[in-house]
Amino acid sequence: MQVGVLLVFQNWHENMTDGEMFTRETELGVLAERYGFDSVWAAEHHFDDYSMCPDNLQLMSYLAGRTSTIKLGTGAVILPWNDPVRVVEKVTMLDHLSQGRVLFGMGRGLAKMEYEGFGVDMGTSRQRFDEAAPLIMEGLRNGYVQGDGPIYRQSRVDIRPGPDREFGWADRVYGVAMSPDSVPAVAKVGARMMTFMQYPAEQHAEAINRYRDIYRETHSREPGPVLTQDFVYCHEDAGEAERVAREYLGRYFLSVIKHYDFAGKHWRETPGYEAYQAGADMIREAGMEAAGAGYADTQIWGTPEQIVEKYRHRIEVLGDHQPNIAPSFAGLPFDKVEASLKLFGEKVVPELHKMGVAVPA
Repeated sequence: MQVGVLLVFQNWHENMTDGEMFTRETELGVLAERYGFDSVWAAEHHFDDYSMCPDNLQLMSYLAGRTSTIKLGTGAVILPWNDPVRVVEKVTMLDHLSQGRVLFGMGRGLAKMEYEGFGVDMGTSRQRFDEAAPLIMEGLRNGYVQGDGPIYRQSRVDIRPGPDREFGWADRVYGVAMSPDSVPAVAKVGARMMTFMQYPAEQHAEAINRYRDIYRETHSREPGPVLTQDFVYCHEDAGEAERVAREYLGRYFLSVIKHYDFAGKHWRETPGYEAYQAGADMIREAGMEAAGAGYADTQIWGTPEQIVEKYRHRIEVLGDHQPNIAPSFAGLPFDKVEASLKLFGEKVVPELHKMGVAVPA
């Protein structure tokens, strides 16, 4: 199993400026290589302290210069907010600078406030993603972008510097799939599925297996391992691990509700997002405290030994997959974040490397 670290850049820290927080979180990407992780990733988010990384490709260019072996992932570039030509140019350039270390993840975005900030109709997100994704994937492989769709009408332009044929893009492109209509979209375009764990693994298994079936049917080959994302806390003391994890995961859950307006009723009226209304209704019915506790139960925390067993169960349920961890969230003090990351890297990552079938990019 290949194991990655996701940088979220959530500034819920007391008495810490955005700049100070951003710098400390960026250093976690350097530490990830030192502690034995295989990849480092960053989300794209705008306009809110929920997550402050407006250009994850720029961040990865910086980390490319600070590291030498770790793979560099975008989790993800939100296609409806980015011009396809510029995405291909920036990803290709980063791949040259990092000598083929890029893992390109793409998504369509979920926050109403971010869509409004960009002046983009959220109801067009499905069409924008489905049109932009193949343009970008073909551009990365072929070195040119050309499209005649209703949204992205692009006369042929060559990408310079062009792609290095030595690197290739097989199994290096990922797509976020969190809704029923995103699963076939990601499978059909030939990307590896990325999903954030929100429920017990048994509930995620249905969507993951559906993705695998559609991928096999469309491409006549096996997909790479699905990437799963958890918010993680690792500590030698089981009681302390649970206490800290539940406190800060509960806070993180509240930040998710606020940023995405998950308690709202707009999902039903937004094309392509109707499935999220059921989740919003469930949260209101269960109550925030109960819903937050349930969310904490789904994440990965505990002693190194407990965490290894949790991943062993994940493999039994989901099959081979690629686990990512987010160690910094909801204002968790950085001394605890760094200690958790170091302990996970030293004692959990070597055990995870022995599990499953590693599929290097």
